[in-house]
Amino acid sequence: MSKSFDHRTSRSNQENMALEYILLGDLRDLLEEPPNRDTRRWLLAVLNALLDTLPSDLNDDGEEYLGEVLEEFPNWARQVDVLHEEREALFDELYLFRNQVQQRRDLDEIAERLRQELRQWMTMLSAHQRHEARIIQMAYTMEVGAGD
Repeated sequence: MSKSFDHRTSRSNQENMALEYILLGDLRDLLEEPPNRDTRRWLLAVLNALLDTLPSDLNDDGEEYLGEVLEEFPNWARQVDVLHEEREALFDELYLFRNQVQQRRDLDEIAERLRQELRQWMTMLSAHQRHEARIIQMAYTMEVGAGD
């Protein structure tokens, strides 16, 4: 193999995941609060922080999405493409949520719908992260071997 799969390169991703976890907890808490000016302000702050924290189209080092996986297992390109498209859709949806909150001075009218949609989004993000972790773990296990 040309280059060994290095799970250590995702250290910044692990740090981002920890921050995402904290922010998602904050988001869950805020969704339980009554919709008012303070809740709106904190929702915007958390949504903006999530948008900044969620991985962008390219990794910090400029490599393609799951590039190490594709380098070792190019036949997994379709699976990686599906995950990448899913991640981009989640990011776009979060951006739309943020815009909804930002454009409304009063959240009363959309509060319940927004709560439901954001909860659904968080569930979809968790599922996406599990799928992403699974493909990385499969690549690592296949390269290193499961052991005897």
